[in-house]
Amino acid sequence: MKSISIISKSLKEQMRSFWVVLLSLSMGPFFIFVYFLIMESSEPHYTVLMVNNDRGVVTNNQAVNHGNNLMPFFNSDTFDIPFTVKETHDRASGIESVKNKKADALIIIDGLFSQAFEKHNPSDSSLIPKVEFIGDLTNTNYLISAVWANELLNEYAQQTTNTRRIVEVNETALGTSATASGFDMMVPGILIVSLIMLMFTASIAFVSEVENKTIMRLKLSKLTAFEFLTGIGFVQLILGIISVILTLLTALLLGFQYTGSLSVMILIAGLTSLSIIAFSLIIAAVTKSANEVLVVGNFPMFLFMFFTGAAFPLKSEALFSIADYPMNIQGLLTPTHAISALNKTLIMNMDLSSIVPEILSIVVLTLIYFFIGGLIFKHRHLRMS
Repeated sequence: MKSISIISKSLKEQMRSFWVVLLSLSMGPFFIFVYFLIMESSEPHYTVLMVNNDRGVVTNNQAVNHGNNLMPFFNSDTFDIPFTVKETHDRASGIESVKNKKADALIIIDGLFSQAFEKHNPSDSSLIPKVEFIGDLTNTNYLISAVWANELLNEYAQQTTNTRRIVEVNETALGTSATASGFDMMVPGILIVSLIMLMFTASIAFVSEVENKTIMRLKLSKLTAFEFLTGIGFVQLILGIISVILTLLTALLLGFQYTGSLSVMILIAGLTSLSIIAFSLIIAAVTKSANEVLVVGNFPMFLFMFFTGAAFPLKSEALFSIADYPMNIQGLLTPTHAISALNKTLIMNMDLSSIVPEILSIVVLTLIYFFIGGLIFKHRHLRMS
């Protein structure tokens, strides 16, 4: 019953901290919107220039110029790639455009291009269609555009000469990775960012009892540490679930697509919220006022946001493995495992059994956080002496 009283009291206190609650609930949707704008403005698109030196050939009393046919073939809607080919009239101006980053690559079509196609003979190297690629090999855009251009050239050659591929490659996409955009890949991390913001509301909820001296009445009522943590933690857990749902709804409105289970996502969000609440108890234990929380809490908040890959993708080598589950330095922070679990379920469409290592990691770390935070908080703020 005491826990219910603490829940009621915590709810009232939380409503009085209107701006802190608003900040916590709005940060996730705000980040989703910002990342959507970033991804939209930085959508990859590659521009390739082409110099057609092909002189063409007359076959069966009909003029044929395969160099001219390449341009519409490359720009065809048949190939769903962010790729545009533009014609330029000479090699020098094309090279200048590539140097000035106005284009990603330059293709030079040989003068005997059509003749080689029409007199196709694989055993005669002099009759092989020749194409030159020019670009900055240190530029990722060049490498990607060159790969696409080379693939399209091979496709055109096979269709024109009616030849078959020696090796047939089939690609199988995992989950929604075939259609997932850069924005879709960022959403699981931002969902966790919305939960990390609980670090402020939960820490302030704990420490406000100390700052307002109401902790004295709670001590005199023989309130146990478990009842105290349960009451405040329940309210913060509800805030976390609301925050992640608002963030997900914002992402869905902006075009996010997923295939995983919402119930599994809520489970992960709930466990992660508990872990953030547990860590918040540590912050509250070493502070005495809301102002101190706002100062001291900034460092762990940014650590949880940027060091775990929540705000930006981050990867490091594993230090060791437990039952084939790799553990790195970021693995000491629960959002790392939460993001991995959300990626598996929302993007890769994996079931609950596939994220058992992540769930166990979150639970174990949460218990450790609670133990450390509860020990320090009880020693500093709940002792009668």
